[in-house]
This record gives sequence, structure tokens and C-alpha cells, in this order.
Amino acid sequence: MEENSLPEEDVEMIENSDGKDIVSNEASPMVEPFIGMEFESEESAKSFYDNYATVMGFVMRVDAFRRSMRDGTVVWRRLVCNKEGFRRSRPRRSENRKPRAITREGCKALIVVKREKSGEWLVTKFVKEHNHPLLPLSPNVRRNPHLSQTPDEKDAKIRELSAELSRERKRCAALQQQLDMVLKEMEEHSNHLSTNINNVIQRVREIESNTFTKL
Repeated sequence: MEENSLPEEDVEMIENSDGKDIVSNEASPMVEPFIGMEFESEESAKSFYDNYATVMGFVMRVDAFRRSMRDGTVVWRRLVCNKEGFRRSRPRRSENRKPRAITREGCKALIVVKREKSGEWLVTKFVKEHNHPLLPLSPNVRRNPHLSQTPDEKDAKIRELSAELSRERKRCAALQQQLDMVLKEMEEHSNHLSTNINNVIQRVREIESNTFTKL
């Protein structure tokens, strides 16, 4: 989801920050988000809420964002619980297929962060309550990094993998061409040997024929 209509104050104007406390990536995951909480970057905000989600017992999902109309950079981001919203109902292709597990339950828990003119990111909305049980995890538990990727990061990863696949296909095509050339040379060499052998046999037969004639 992307919205391009932003008021002028949402457009980036980088300034130096003086005397303000900014939450960095090293912020304690036990700190609860609050409106007015500041981060030095969007990544810091995502890292903080991801750690908070791990401790509280839910999984963060990077949701909607808005871009600046001036330079196209992200200036607003919504981070939600992965059980936010509801799964779209689709007709089943086969009665034999098992229905997919329900992973969306309409959870409203989220935070919204917005980039200020100073370049800092400010929490402008926080909903703490979940409508489902929470399963707290240790912060040391390794999680799938793809769960917290933004749409931009996913697109970049897809482009990277597509480029790598294209390179591998070209490499395979070049190797196949070289293999075909080797096989062709081997076939030509085999045909040449067969011709030489046939010539030798024919020559031997001619010699034997001439010998018997003289006798």
C-alpha cells in the first residue's frame, strides 16, 4: 500500500538534532512504545518494534507506507502484528485440499512512525492491545528475517535473485554450447577414423586380391 498525498510538512528537510533523546538500535526491547517516542531512523524504529514484539510474544509485520512527493523517499510507516487484517476468501480449487490455517485475526495492535523535518522518526500512533493470545519468546531466538522485510527490500531481493538466475542461465547456455562443440568434434573425429579404417581394409583386400592373381 502506498500513498503519495502528503502535506508539505511530511517532505524531508534534513536538519541537525539538538538535545533530543533518540532511540537507537540498541534500545531495550522491554521499553513500551509511546506516542512521541523518537528514533534516529526508520530501521531503528523497525528494529525496536521487532524486539518489542519478540518479548511480548507476537510477530511484527511491516505494513503500509507513504512516500514524499518531492523525492519519493519513505516518510511514513505502519508496523503491525502479523495477525492484522483478515485473509481474503477464495474459492477452493479442490474439495480434497485441506483449508489453510487461519493466520489473520483482525488484530489492531500497531505503531505508526513518521519522519520529521529534522530527519528523526516519531511515533504518532500506538495500539497495544491484541485480540489473540501472546506467546513471549526469548530475544535470542532466531527468527526468519523475511518476516520483517519491507516491500522495497523484498522487491530488491527479487531483482537480485532474478539477475543471479539470468546470469546462471547464460552460463549454462555457454557451457551447453561448448559441450555441443566438443561432441561435434568427437563425432567428426570418429567418422574420420572410421573412414581411415575402411580405406586400410580396402587396401589390404586389394593387395590380397593381387597376390592371389599372381599365384
